Amino acid sequence: MSRPDRALTPAELNAFGAELDAIRDRVIGELGAKDTRYIRRVAAAVRWSGVLGRLLLFVGAFSPLFWSPLLWPACIAGTLLLALSKILENMELGHNVMHGQYDWTGDPKLDGNSYEWDIVATSDNWRKTHNFKHHTYTNVRGMDDDIGYGLLRIFPEQRWRPFYLLQPIIAPVFALLFQWGVAIQDLRIGRWLKGRMTARQLWKETRPVGAKMARQLGKDYILFPALAGPFFLPVMLGNLVANGMRNIWTYVIIFCGHFTADAETFPKDCLRNESRGHWYLRQLRGSSNLRGGWVINVLSGNLSHQIEHHFYPDLPANRYSRIAVEVKDICRRYGQHYNTGSLPSQFGQVVWRILRHAFPSRPARMSSREPVAGAA
Repeated sequence: MSRPDRALTPAELNAFGAELDAIRDRVIGELGAKDTRYIRRVAAAVRWSGVLGRLLLFVGAFSPLFWSPLLWPACIAGTLLLALSKILENMELGHNVMHGQYDWTGDPKLDGNSYEWDIVATSDNWRKTHNFKHHTYTNVRGMDDDIGYGLLRIFPEQRWRPFYLLQPIIAPVFALLFQWGVAIQDLRIGRWLKGRMTARQLWKETRPVGAKMARQLGKDYILFPALAGPFFLPVMLGNLVANGMRNIWTYVIIFCGHFTADAETFPKDCLRNESRGHWYLRQLRGSSNLRGGWVINVLSGNLSHQIEHHFYPDLPANRYSRIAVEVKDICRRYGQHYNTGSLPSQFGQVVWRILRHAFPSRPARMSSREPVAGAA
């Protein structure tokens, strides 16, 4: 890994942070009806693609009664539309609304503190592990639980254990079941296994998550299949595949945003005396963007602009592509690497990290460039 970052003087660091803060202040002042229309159209797309997808699954399920050749085309189309609905809801609607990006509208349906999304994880746990811990302590080792999600060794700074030899197998399974990993992330099951948490404490933490899991399983694998009666199997399988596609896509986007070759992790002491400019540098150096245009932007929840999301998590994500032009120019002027690349390139780097750091590895020697933390 080699990032061509220039060391910044204290004055430059303060100016760097001030310029990035100015972008946020200006965009907040511009928010209005256009942003509200956008997110409501996304919500409508989620709703109607989901309805049409489920209808096509039912058409496919019942097609043997009137025209059997319709079975596969209807089921495939229905599954793809349902997967699209779930991806849009997870990435562009749920994730962004829960960040409070639309709290300013006053619309209860867009309230970040009460929105509940369509996965087995609870929104309350996500707001704690992601909105607070991850976005406050982005890529800080021992503080950000998203580094490897407790399963994978992604960076050489993580302590190696023989268990990690299995991660080339664990990683694709984790991708397929990603919503379940997110659901149990805050339960700290490892603490219970090590005797640091009682069974009673674990049960108390598990109850809300278990209830959410039961509702999701009941909806996708009991209620909707039951409506098809004896033709339940195509409906159930369509739901299963759609959820799997959403899980894999979410995993790919999130890992590409955090674990490419140029992404860095940081020690806890980087937080000591961390200035605003240092904070922006930490977000920048722990993030990776994706090139791909409007389709990738929307399907990724605009996390194709992970740098801008880490800078401005509470700004409407549909603004990121325009903000990115200014952010990239600021990084260029201050000599800071702006990490971006195509989806195949960035995910290829992620896969290489997973394979390489399954085996013992050592961090590269510290460079002489400007540290991310300290009194400036």
